Amino acid sequence: MYKYKEEFKKIGFGVLVGLVIFALSLSIFNPTQASLLGLIAFLVTLWTNQGLPLGVVSLLPIILFPAFSILTTKATAINYSHPIIYLFLGGFMLAIAVEKSNLHTVIADKMLGLFPSTPRGMIFSLAITSGFLSAILSNTTTTLLLMSIALFITQEIKLKMRFALAIAYGASVGGIMTPIGTPPNLILLGIMSDKGMETIPFFQWMWMVAPLAFIMFVIVSWLLSLGVENTIICRESEKKPLENDQKKVLYLMGGLIFMLLLNAPMKPFWSGLGLSEAGILLGVGLLLFAPPFNILSWKDDSEKVPYKIMFLFGAGFSIAKAFSATGLADEVASYLLVMTDMPPILLLFSVAMLITFTTEITSNTALISIMLPVIYSVSEQAGINTTLFMMVATLCASYAFMLPIATPPNAIAMSSGAVDVKDMIRYGVVLNFVGIFLIVMIAEFFWKGILS
Repeated sequence: MYKYKEEFKKIGFGVLVGLVIFALSLSIFNPTQASLLGLIAFLVTLWTNQGLPLGVVSLLPIILFPAFSILTTKATAINYSHPIIYLFLGGFMLAIAVEKSNLHTVIADKMLGLFPSTPRGMIFSLAITSGFLSAILSNTTTTLLLMSIALFITQEIKLKMRFALAIAYGASVGGIMTPIGTPPNLILLGIMSDKGMETIPFFQWMWMVAPLAFIMFVIVSWLLSLGVENTIICRESEKKPLENDQKKVLYLMGGLIFMLLLNAPMKPFWSGLGLSEAGILLGVGLLLFAPPFNILSWKDDSEKVPYKIMFLFGAGFSIAKAFSATGLADEVASYLLVMTDMPPILLLFSVAMLITFTTEITSNTALISIMLPVIYSVSEQAGINTTLFMMVATLCASYAFMLPIATPPNAIAMSSGAVDVKDMIRYGVVLNFVGIFLIVMIAEFFWKGILS
């Protein structure tokens, strides 16, 4: 009974927050727009306090948006079958195969072997290994898989803290390296597709963000290794030869990379076959169930697919659609247009600061779903580079390092028992500002020429 009482309190609090936001919004926006803001506040509160399961909250827009005359049921539900969701599904099937075949431990062993078996070497290797795995696995999965390795390597409490943070921060840094690395990346591509904008090809994305990620890997590792005595020898991980299933997964990954490399020059051909990056990645994921691979089994492995995250994507796309359909994005953008009088680089800094520090206290997926349509409207009305500003906002949503609730990797690091809040804030606030500075500088002097 106590459990139900707590759940009712959390749901009730969400309703209260929604009603307060609705009432406040009525003084600025029309009733439909105010209803949308109230519903978003309700959803974000439930996502944050876990009054209902994540997947359940993520499906509520299908009921609530039609009930409040924001979108029809069809217009809402169609967002839950967005092509980007199937890009994620194919990527996660591959991630399950990597985990099931223990290929991630082989990759980790190889990466760890490239660095000295000293505390400083382990910090660098754990951060980089976590980052590279997060480019193909979810950052949550990567952090969970590597955290036990970090805690095994040493018995020193202070080193455990640094190793745990290296994995968590490395996962956030590396998650931006591919479009499938973290949910906000996929939300961006989905919204760009819906707006009729040219989406960023897979390998162009990787090329654009690689300098940012590599610099951040170095800074994260250097910061965490400050003050470490480099005389302690850490335990080395066990090394094994590749097994048959691991080779099969590697072959498929190699084939996928080859097809993605051909994606830009072969786009007319793929389109003629009805294929896209989402179709290619989903196809590779489905091959894992078929001979001669037979890595995955529908009976045993389909339960591992995070359908709740797919529903979360659908909710995010629905919120973005509702922002545009109700005119709320344009309305909010009109209030923000005064900011466009600032020099573009200061505007970029303002957007980066807003997104980074707001992400510390809310879901980055929900936040980016809300903010990208607004940023799109502002940049369109101001005649500035829309893709550039949306890209900056998206990456900043992943670069929140200060608080446990900011990202799943931060929460996992905290739950390991090796990290406390003050340590995370101490390192995280520095990395937040470093991340903001680097993203804006790279956007201004590198991406602008590519995206213009």
